[in-house]
Amino acid sequence: MPLPARSPRARRGRIAALLVPLTIATLASPTATADTVPDLVDDPVGYVDPFIGTAGGGNTYPGAVRPFGMVSWSPTTTPGDQTDTGAANGYHYDTTRVRGFALTHVNGAGCHPGAAGDLPIMPVTVPVDSSPSADATDEIYASDFDHENETAEPGRYTVTLDNGVRTDLSVTDRSGVGAFSFPQGDPASLLLRTSNSLNGSEEAEIEIDAESRTVSGSVLTGAFCGQRANGGENNRRSYYRLHFTAHFDTDFTEVGTWEDDTLLPGSTSASGGEGYDRDARRGTGSGGYVSFPEGSDVGVRVGVSYVSAEGARANLAAEVEDEDTVDTVAAQAHDAWSERLGAVAVGGGDDALYTEFYTALYRSLLQPNLVSDVDGRYPGMDGAPQRIVAGQRAQYTNFAGWDQYRAQIQLSALLEPEVTGDFAQSLLNFSEQNGDVWDRWVHVNGATHVMTGDPSAITLATFAAMGADGFDTEAAYASLRAQATEPHPDGLSDAGCPGQCEGQRPNLERYLELEYAPHDDCHCWGGGAETLEAAVADHALGQWARRLGLEEDAEMFAARGGHWRNVFDPDATEDAGYIRARNGDGSWVGSFDPASETGFAQGTAATYTWMVPHDVGGLAEAMGGREVAAERLDGFFRTPDGEWSVGGGDPLRYDPTNQPGLHAPWLYNGLGQPWKTQETVREVIDSQYGTGPSGLPGNDDLGTMSAWYVFASLGLFPQAPGRGELLLSSPVFTHARITPQGRAPITVTAPDAGADAVYVHEVTLDGAEHGASWLPESFLDEGGHLEFGLGTEADTGWATAPEERPVDH
Repeated sequence: MPLPARSPRARRGRIAALLVPLTIATLASPTATADTVPDLVDDPVGYVDPFIGTAGGGNTYPGAVRPFGMVSWSPTTTPGDQTDTGAANGYHYDTTRVRGFALTHVNGAGCHPGAAGDLPIMPVTVPVDSSPSADATDEIYASDFDHENETAEPGRYTVTLDNGVRTDLSVTDRSGVGAFSFPQGDPASLLLRTSNSLNGSEEAEIEIDAESRTVSGSVLTGAFCGQRANGGENNRRSYYRLHFTAHFDTDFTEVGTWEDDTLLPGSTSASGGEGYDRDARRGTGSGGYVSFPEGSDVGVRVGVSYVSAEGARANLAAEVEDEDTVDTVAAQAHDAWSERLGAVAVGGGDDALYTEFYTALYRSLLQPNLVSDVDGRYPGMDGAPQRIVAGQRAQYTNFAGWDQYRAQIQLSALLEPEVTGDFAQSLLNFSEQNGDVWDRWVHVNGATHVMTGDPSAITLATFAAMGADGFDTEAAYASLRAQATEPHPDGLSDAGCPGQCEGQRPNLERYLELEYAPHDDCHCWGGGAETLEAAVADHALGQWARRLGLEEDAEMFAARGGHWRNVFDPDATEDAGYIRARNGDGSWVGSFDPASETGFAQGTAATYTWMVPHDVGGLAEAMGGREVAAERLDGFFRTPDGEWSVGGGDPLRYDPTNQPGLHAPWLYNGLGQPWKTQETVREVIDSQYGTGPSGLPGNDDLGTMSAWYVFASLGLFPQAPGRGELLLSSPVFTHARITPQGRAPITVTAPDAGADAVYVHEVTLDGAEHGASWLPESFLDEGGHLEFGLGTEADTGWATAPEERPVDH
């Protein structure tokens, strides 16, 4: 996703104000004694800071949400334009004016103005005497606020606006409970901006029933990444309708609606969308308002559904009791988060490390998101209501495949195999409703085509490898095999190109013929990137085929996993070979510059050359051997004078703000120099992550950057997509206990862990010496106790022998 500014760890920000007194517990590991196990965090929720990543390009939001929740109630900040927002996904820490509190969000996606942000509700203390849609600059019906009057914790968000209204919000999975405390002496009204989703809307409607103190309606919207200049206009379309019902505990003194620039006092219904053209949207749209006595404390319970108005009412009735308050719902949300975050208990760190870690884990578990109602119905990708299949607990959505397959899906499979299995089934369900096409970026029930490659194949193969198999594996494999072997008409379309091309396997017939993606006939973002993505996907499918006993398929896809070699030009420069785009006639594209993005997607040749995680040995051989490859990798992370360069901004070096190179620090393990993985990973942790609003290096992209941090802090990282092996580095905590759902526990101890103890000197697994820099797939199911001996000086002998290096499959 798009490249934002770096965010150094030194910006620790609000930690002192946000941390609360925390309970610590001691948990014994299988081999440890009470004298050797440190106190472990017992209330991880207290360490989560939802403001981390709300500045510096993280594009996160601070509002109330539960694990994998459908509802995420959070402010929409405005720079003074009702068609814009402070940052993608609705909130930027440095933009301190609000025009509403919206009920849906996506975590960390990069397309501005983001996705969702549906059904914003705004408390105002001025007379409603003109249409809020006519307030194009958010001058009248918006309010400033001060961060001193704002707090956020998992499942709850509270702010007192400068207009005097205290807003307190909490949520269940599919509903929300809010309290709006209005000041004395001023008018008191709530605006329901039904048409004002972040990207606009095609239609919206609202109905007000004063007798029952109920407001209901819906918005028809979508348009994710529709404002991007690289094909976004193809996504300026609707694909979901969100229904809502809101029940208030205070009688209305006045009601009204508006349509475009016309205010309709006393009206109880209105309709009209805004469209998706930002310039044309200004001044358009519809909504309604309800007013209360001055100084009122107004409570509201809101339910939503992507299926129907009846579904919204049923979701609210099932999840919120009449006597529930913000406090009671927030307490339930705290417990829900405590259970999920408690799957990883760490100790031996400091408050800053705990805050970074548990906030990253929190962000990693925000998605996938529920899209099915309590009765199991959900919106199909064909636009019709569907129902979950037998054995499926819920339908989930929001899949940023190109981003998430680098780290987030593996963490999900490790910690949440049941949710992950349901998510895999959800993607299969969507594909069956979409003409058997698996889309690379799914938002709600929309196929948005954003980014490049075929990450669905990678994702489900990885789920299978990591034991998250609660889905129809044979049907899923067969469908993804067909997508990888049978050309589809979309593969010849340039609609949405280059950034959201409709073909999931672009020009597959030509690809199978040439064994690379021809840049001049690709119908994709770039031939070099597309070839690498296809190679990773095919390798993953081959691994999955072997698990299913399909040896012919396994051999076929294994061979295709080596097609990256066909875009490796050994003579790209006088000194070195690089991955490079080539034309259909076999010629290389243009004059070569390793700093160029020609042929690639949001990255340069210098970055993409390392994107062969499944064949590190083969890549090293192509470069001239492991020593040569390691020396080149040194230059990817350091300047010629040896200084670190891991902050992004240099097109020839590592960029922590985007996904194609996220695995690169771990390649040293495969090159036989694992001490360099240890020092590089620690440098990225220390310099690019931190506390405070700028504590993420780039767009979180549905938990990807956060999941990278979680793995790195534990001293573990997935070796390759489609496999379950884990690479080893140095943990930052002295103790961690991982208790995956339904699996044996994993305990990681490093008694000497600390800021300077970067290097691994020895590892034992269940008390026996472990000389390899990786763990087998069996470790995921069997669990065990890892103990690291760490030091301040590099041990250049540990795990360097050929038999101790990770195995390429």
